[in-house]
Amino acid sequence: MHIKPGIHALLSVLLLSSSAEATSLISSPPKIIISPLQPAKPHLTTTTLSTPRNRTCHVSSLGSGLDDSPALLAAIKSCNNGGIVQLNETLYTISTALDIHSLQSIDFNISGTIQFPPNIQYWTANSFKYAFQDSSAFWQWGGNDINWYGGGTIDGNGQPWWDAFAKDKSLGRPILFVMNGVNGGSMSNLNMKSPPDWFNFITGSQDVLVSGMTLTAVTNNSNPVKNSDGWDTYLSSHITIQNSTIINTDDCVSFKPNSSSILVQNLDCTGSHGISVGSLGQYVGVTDIVEDVYIYNNKLSKSSDAARIKVWAGAVPNSDGTLPYGAGGGDGIVRNITYDGMTVVSDDYSIELTSCYMSSTADCNAYPTKMIIQDVVFKNFTGVSSKKHDPKVGSLVCSSAASCINISAQNVNITTPSGKTAKWTCTNMDRALLDINCV
Repeated sequence: MHIKPGIHALLSVLLLSSSAEATSLISSPPKIIISPLQPAKPHLTTTTLSTPRNRTCHVSSLGSGLDDSPALLAAIKSCNNGGIVQLNETLYTISTALDIHSLQSIDFNISGTIQFPPNIQYWTANSFKYAFQDSSAFWQWGGNDINWYGGGTIDGNGQPWWDAFAKDKSLGRPILFVMNGVNGGSMSNLNMKSPPDWFNFITGSQDVLVSGMTLTAVTNNSNPVKNSDGWDTYLSSHITIQNSTIINTDDCVSFKPNSSSILVQNLDCTGSHGISVGSLGQYVGVTDIVEDVYIYNNKLSKSSDAARIKVWAGAVPNSDGTLPYGAGGGDGIVRNITYDGMTVVSDDYSIELTSCYMSSTADCNAYPTKMIIQDVVFKNFTGVSSKKHDPKVGSLVCSSAASCINISAQNVNITTPSGKTAKWTCTNMDRALLDINCV
């Protein structure tokens, strides 16, 4: 197991710790039923190929807000390669950035609460940094055949972070949970609350199943929750996310660059920005691909969008002729995406597709996107939009006809609060494929 260099000093404690005691009492991980649709291939956790677990390691909490990181690492050391780490006391505190890699055939049964104290100065200096969108994390996990479950809670104590961000928009805030290089894993029946930034980041991972989760991000004052994406996938494939409830203020799920073979089904999302492809094409010289995604039987309530695809326009040159970095102009493709069976409850737009993300109409026309959006289906949508754009209920806008190929809408039945006929903005689209009222 690889541990971040900054915490090597803890290892001498780990070797002597009695707080992670291996026992022969074994608890079985929950059986996860994938339904109603099945992924393209089975997940490891649903097969008999996963290594049996043969021992259990209990993590004792120190209490009083003291750091339980050493005890957790000791338990992992004892139970890696075929064990179950039990976190079943009332409250655990993680005050140290943890890089937990080289895991093999290990489960984490979390029935207590794990919290991250809001030591903003420490986490800003020590959290794990990622080049992608300048993101960071409290901890990151990697390895093979890993399961997290147990009915407990992971609490990011986000409120102080949101309050601080309201005063300093440059403040980097940690992601609550990062799978970085997980191959064959599952997360089920856990609660997550108050992430400073995103809830989950799945990066460089394959064969991950997520089910039965409850995610909640709600502010207790006038400072809003910020960037509380439920799950963001990046450089990852063969992912299933299902049967979960999310209350947040940003994307419910977002498929970031180079995400493929993903199934999302039976989610109940409230307050979000939708189930989103993108944003993509943000960086000049970078190729982004998202393909083979099926989004089925989801409910989106009080959201800015239900289904959303967002790609950047071309980069507008600086005054000296150079191209800005991070302001669009990247290339790539969005391909074989299906939104099927979406229930809309007071969403501003039921569908929003744009290849002019973060760009004015004039700039988008002058510098059209280098991204291609191809073979996208929106079908079996029902519900009522919000009053915000009434009678408009959706928007499909491409910077050129050549950038949007074979985009179809079938059996889309969205009504308006006013009772007026629903209208759609359709720009540079093949309207013969759109069974909606384009105006």
